[in-house]
Amino acid sequence: MNAPILKSPTKTRPLALATWLWIVAALVLAMVVVGGVTRLTESGLSITEWKPVTGALPPLSEADWQAEFALYKQSPQFRYETGPAGMDLAAFKFIFFWEWFHRLLGRLVGLAFALPLAWFWARGAIPKGYKPRLVALLALGAMQGAFGWFMVRSGLSGQMTSVSHFWLSIHLMTALFTLGGLVWTALDLRRLALIGRARPARWSWAASLAGGVLAIQLLLGAWVAGLDAGLASDTWPLMQGRLVPEYDDTRGLWYAMTHDPFLIHFEHRWWAFVTVAALIWFARKVRHLDRKASVAIHIAFGVQILLGIATVVAGMPIWLAALHQLTGALLVMAFAWGAHVYGRRRDQTGSIATQ
Repeated sequence: MNAPILKSPTKTRPLALATWLWIVAALVLAMVVVGGVTRLTESGLSITEWKPVTGALPPLSEADWQAEFALYKQSPQFRYETGPAGMDLAAFKFIFFWEWFHRLLGRLVGLAFALPLAWFWARGAIPKGYKPRLVALLALGAMQGAFGWFMVRSGLSGQMTSVSHFWLSIHLMTALFTLGGLVWTALDLRRLALIGRARPARWSWAASLAGGVLAIQLLLGAWVAGLDAGLASDTWPLMQGRLVPEYDDTRGLWYAMTHDPFLIHFEHRWWAFVTVAALIWFARKVRHLDRKASVAIHIAFGVQILLGIATVVAGMPIWLAALHQLTGALLVMAFAWGAHVYGRRRDQTGSIATQ
């Protein structure tokens, strides 16, 4: 009798890949928070040049600091805002730190993704079908860096004293989309490790609907940050003692809806509850598949609403506003989890997948 033929063990390591992606997701989460602090401290224009390699080091001598400060003095922000307010070198060093730290963290995220990806690739550890997705995530990271520079450049010309809120929203939304992609791919790989025949989860129409509503809210939040629109009111639920605040519509309603800080604050404030309704609807669909994912979505948007109100009423303290942005990123992660659960409803055998 012939001996049975044994299959050689596969070299792929889906669980190790999933763990790596979770680590990268944590770094992206930290970068979102640091980016929020950078915006809140108006530090984004303190470094006026993009030096991918040499820029990793901060100024190391007094002469270097004076040279960086001289470059910053040429910016509209210094000429029209911080300069007349009396900014000195010590104050410049403070805002420089946050922008430098934000860029340094971006470099670290890139290395934390690219180097392990190359190692896993060389070892043949990436399962079939996942290489294009991982390369796409790497490309998103590269785009994130490019969008960040376009954002900074938008505030270095003309008479603008801050970056374009449109470029800021593109920069932030790309980061959050990347974060969701990391979570989704990590969950796919984890299931592949636990259930060898598990297919990748599929995006669903329900996730598109709820995710679209959430994306609008995140976009409005980015515009609020870019225009300092959080300072438009320190009361809730009314603004200026009325439900709908006064705003400048001399250039048309659409322009006001996308440029006026008071109206954008109003939009972000009340679209939040449309978002809550959409997320409750979606979480109920997820609940019978994975109660933990449903609970995570509920907790995330509940805390986010409370933090948003507290941030406004407290007058936009940096720590509360940063916590609000952190929870927004956690909400994206929770939603990606729920969308993945809903998209993996049936495995290859047609049975409900609960792993």
